[in-house]
Amino acid sequence: MNPGLQLAAGIGAGLVGGVLSGLFGIGGGIVLVPLLALALGLDQHRAQGVTLAVMLLPVGLPAVLHYRRSGVRILWTLVGILVLGFLFGVLAGSLLANSIPERPMRWGFVFFLLLVALRMITQKSGGNAKVGAMDHPTGEYWIPGLIIGFAGGLASGLLGIGGGLIIIPLVAWWLGFSQTEAQVTSLAVMLPPIGLPGVLVYAQAQSGFPWALMGGVGLGFAAGAYLGARGATRIRSTHLRRAFAGLVVLAAVLLALKK
Repeated sequence: MNPGLQLAAGIGAGLVGGVLSGLFGIGGGIVLVPLLALALGLDQHRAQGVTLAVMLLPVGLPAVLHYRRSGVRILWTLVGILVLGFLFGVLAGSLLANSIPERPMRWGFVFFLLLVALRMITQKSGGNAKVGAMDHPTGEYWIPGLIIGFAGGLASGLLGIGGGLIIIPLVAWWLGFSQTEAQVTSLAVMLPPIGLPGVLVYAQAQSGFPWALMGGVGLGFAAGAYLGARGATRIRSTHLRRAFAGLVVLAAVLLALKK
């Protein structure tokens, strides 16, 4: 594929991933990895490496700014703690991922997608946010924050996802944040280039990345994330969540059928 087509294809894939990222607070990798693998023919390792590399850019910044303008709070101290844990987790996950062959890696990702879909389908409407959860002393966030960040980084390096699918439910359930607070916290964690250790591992293992494709994905993702965030602050719908779960199941089926 020539650079022009790579750029156009990347913009399309990035736009889809960005919309869902802004809408649900996820990193986008859960959509980008199957799109890059299925639509553009990248193998599982390269699709995951490209996704991690794109996430080095602050592509979620438009979404974070929109959440803030809508009055959703961000606890930056917790964001910093999560980032610290994430850095160690993504390095460990990337080293592990590149020691696993293509087929087992793909099936592992399929299984992960199905678990995500099941969680979203069975998730109850509303939230379990604790009043004043964001106002606890900073010291209370260190241990859970490091553990949550490490778990998100491990999943990110191992599966090429942004980590939000791990960070969001744990921040909401363990720390008692509302859904929107957890989502913007996850997006804020992804603003610095925290996936760099994992990207370096992938780049060394695969002798570089398709730069035109990556540029297109980054541009499309930034625009899509803003559009998704606008929807997220206006819509809280069980139907929307289940529609996303259906999309995840479809991606899992298509990846499972890929030869």
